[in-house]
Amino acid sequence: MLPSLRSLSSLALLLGMALALGLDAQTLPPGESAFSPQLLERSDVDRALEWIEENFENQVAEWILINEIPAPSGLEEARGRYVAEQMEAEGLEVSVDGIGNVVGLRQGVADGPTLVFAAHLDTVHPIDTDVAVERDGEVLRAPGIFDNSASVANMLAMIRALERTGLQTAGDLIFIGTAQEEVGLRGMIHWLEENEGVADMLIAMDGGLGRIPYGALGIYWSWFHFLGEGSHTNTSAGRPNPARALSDAIASIYELEIPEDRGGAVYNVGMLRGGSVFNAIPERASFSVDLRSVNPVLLDSLQAEIQDRVAQAADGHGVRWEMEEENRMPAGGTAEDLADRRQHPLILTAEDVYGFLDLPNEPVASGSTDANAGVVRGIPSISVGRSEGGDQHTLSEWAHWPSALPATRAVLLLALSLSGVADSPQP
Repeated sequence: MLPSLRSLSSLALLLGMALALGLDAQTLPPGESAFSPQLLERSDVDRALEWIEENFENQVAEWILINEIPAPSGLEEARGRYVAEQMEAEGLEVSVDGIGNVVGLRQGVADGPTLVFAAHLDTVHPIDTDVAVERDGEVLRAPGIFDNSASVANMLAMIRALERTGLQTAGDLIFIGTAQEEVGLRGMIHWLEENEGVADMLIAMDGGLGRIPYGALGIYWSWFHFLGEGSHTNTSAGRPNPARALSDAIASIYELEIPEDRGGAVYNVGMLRGGSVFNAIPERASFSVDLRSVNPVLLDSLQAEIQDRVAQAADGHGVRWEMEEENRMPAGGTAEDLADRRQHPLILTAEDVYGFLDLPNEPVASGSTDANAGVVRGIPSISVGRSEGGDQHTLSEWAHWPSALPATRAVLLLALSLSGVADSPQP
């Protein structure tokens, strides 16, 4: 059971820790958290947390509304327009960049780090997918309801809580509804490239409650194409056949052994294409490979091995082959590689905030969210959960709506702890 706001405040008083005003993660050495339970003694912080709780039914209603605005990758404009309107209504400086990211700036009033909160707008579901939400007790059911309309609603609720209660942070807060996350983090990568040096820390609002990813799972998407001259079935005996080369290549790839002591890896052949008629050798046959690892050296070595096996299969059947790179998301490193980052105040603060709210918290040296784009650029980055849920990327996707309340509380406390509250405590 989650602690009430009143019990949180009482606990803060019992702990009796001094609040350092304007404290931020940049002023702390590795191994120190920026969160103090004394933060809950401030009446303005208490009001903001109460505002989230009192308006939570409205947040859930908006969550449903957002989900019912179709937003497949590359077609997020309508959902982005809604988010931009809501940010503008709260007084943020809002812009939409060239790739479709909706960016809202809330300026800080003192010297503090710039925090970026990112919630991706897009889903994997085609534009004609039925995204109407069914409310079933404490569960919402619809494609996209968990990934990622939940985070978009949480982000807007957080913005409103800050604005409606007048809470001021020392550093700037930048809220981004990112575009095209599901097809390679394109929106986040675009924003970071266009705004180099702006983000001091990056928090992706994505994933389920419980884990705090601080690394980056490397993801390579490749198409392998086998090409030949083709032939009618009647004259096909002994002729080079791209389909047979494809078959042998896939079988060989699935014999790869993955060393578990190097961070591990997973891979999958997800799509097959080729041919146009029953009665002919296909002139082209293709398959896709999704290869993933946190270890950049292992990722590249496995990719090279897959290419070698494709080449061997093509040579064995006398056909040509080509590779098409669909996505190259770099790996951030193993837990050993990221040992110093594990002690960064961003991660420790998130861990403390989640623990304080009695939420599960498990930092992991992996991740597959917008935070990856920050990790590989050396920006302290994590992702934090939006709610509990499951079956994401399927038509049976679901989310547990009550769990979005503590998730929203958590991101608010993260923002205040990491950026620093600029003014004096309220009586």
